[in-house]
Amino acid sequence: MLPRHVGTVDDIVRGGTAAVDAARAAVAGAEIRPLSEVRLESPLHRFNRDILCTGWNYLDHFEESRGKREGQDPVSVPERPTFFTKGPDTVIGPTDDIAYDPDISTSWDYEAEIAMVIGRDGRSIPEEKALEHVFGFLVANDVSQRDLQRAHGGQWLKGKSLDATMPLGPWLTTADEIDDLAGLQVQCEVNGRLLQNASSGQMAFSFARIIAELSHGMTLRAGDVILTGTPSGVGNAREPQIFLRDGDVVVTRVSGLGELRNTVTLTQLTWE
Repeated sequence: MLPRHVGTVDDIVRGGTAAVDAARAAVAGAEIRPLSEVRLESPLHRFNRDILCTGWNYLDHFEESRGKREGQDPVSVPERPTFFTKGPDTVIGPTDDIAYDPDISTSWDYEAEIAMVIGRDGRSIPEEKALEHVFGFLVANDVSQRDLQRAHGGQWLKGKSLDATMPLGPWLTTADEIDDLAGLQVQCEVNGRLLQNASSGQMAFSFARIIAELSHGMTLRAGDVILTGTPSGVGNAREPQIFLRDGDVVVTRVSGLGELRNTVTLTQLTWE
């Protein structure tokens, strides 16, 4: 356990090199406990803004959904990254329950993703310098409600922003701990069945390109979280379709970054 003076993970992300050095020094003498004896929460709790997200960043996912977007298909394959946001109240921990309310939506879908965390402010960041602004990476699942996406003009915010629906974690891996950013394996299992399995090398736009495009004229701040897209295998594109239901166990993993294990749990998301 880290001493209080080091602060939270949010503090370390925003504190720059000095904060990281202090945390690493504190780890050397910190009490170590087995994971079985602790409950992990989301590593991040303080958000500058909505979670920033990248859509259609795996071309196999883009293609698998052709004709299944209910008239909202783009004309051609995107030549630049597609961006949207989702509310920060979606975030839950790596073993927390995923809220499920069939009165709000009947098409709850899973989307395994790699999330990156900005560690240094920047605007109009050149692609060749973009990774210098990354603090680290996490595993995320961008659980989505497909019918809400369609019901609100085809925009993605509403269909991806229900409270307590996005697992994030299990910890924040600093960028210097990852040797091959193009070799991360992204997987999602539902009830033990492997439904998504792809490499980050299949992304249409690299981590650096995403940062460069997103920051063009727009300041990214330390602590901003950016989701980088999901590969093929989502439930909405399958025949027959597979949507999440109460009691389903969703396991999301990325090689080298860890694993999330969450149970879909009936939860009332509307007021009495």
